[in-house]
Amino acid sequence: MSALMYHDIVPAGAEDTSGFVGRDAALYKVTPQQFDAHLDAIVHSAGQSAAGDFVATFDDGGVGAMTAAEGLERRGLVGNFFITVNYISTRGFVTRRDLTDLRSRGHRIGSHSCSHPLRMGHCGWAQLIHEWTHSRAVLSDILSEDIQIGSIPGGDFAPAVARAAAEAGYSALFTSEPTPLPREAYGVTLIGRFAIRRSTTAARAAALAAGRLFPRAQEALLWNAKKLMKQLGGERYLTLRRAVLGQADEVRWGDDAWS
Repeated sequence: MSALMYHDIVPAGAEDTSGFVGRDAALYKVTPQQFDAHLDAIVHSAGQSAAGDFVATFDDGGVGAMTAAEGLERRGLVGNFFITVNYISTRGFVTRRDLTDLRSRGHRIGSHSCSHPLRMGHCGWAQLIHEWTHSRAVLSDILSEDIQIGSIPGGDFAPAVARAAAEAGYSALFTSEPTPLPREAYGVTLIGRFAIRRSTTAARAAALAAGRLFPRAQEALLWNAKKLMKQLGGERYLTLRRAVLGQADEVRWGDDAWS
């Protein structure tokens, strides 16, 4: 299985109209034209039947999810949309009606936590339980079905994150670890993903989806370097991140929610 981690599909120059605002979030937003090119390259490379092994995921819950869904549907594909529930029906994010519409069209909906901590692996147990339990309850209520999948915000994994999700009733968690091999651990199935950025070309997206060794190895190297920086930087990582990327003040990430 090849899972690609998208975030948002937004026209060039309008990045702040969907999902989280700021330069940091914009790094992971691709235009509709780019997304179409990615999908065409993936389907062409794999063949329409083999494209069923490709899993498209979308984090955060920006309103660009609706554009993403249309692009997938034109090619007979479905998406997995992970929603930050505190932002449902707020500016730039999907509404409750959007979610029921996406689900009725065959797309899958899962949790991306309540408040999107950037360093979720460093959250206390009480917050982890709340993030997973409350977000699952909100989505289950909206869709009138049992939500059992989620994705970890911020790419910051720790065993406690998965254990809390298992206790909250999840069966599978998508991570940011660039690996094609799902594994059973801590009471859930952990599924890795390969990150897509606005700089990702159609050829690279297709190569990642097709399981090409070299681009996957490059992604693993980049991810491990970033993981080490987070570990060495500790809480200073967030300060450095703001300084480098100019994070927008209006985004209050979940790291501050329980401080």
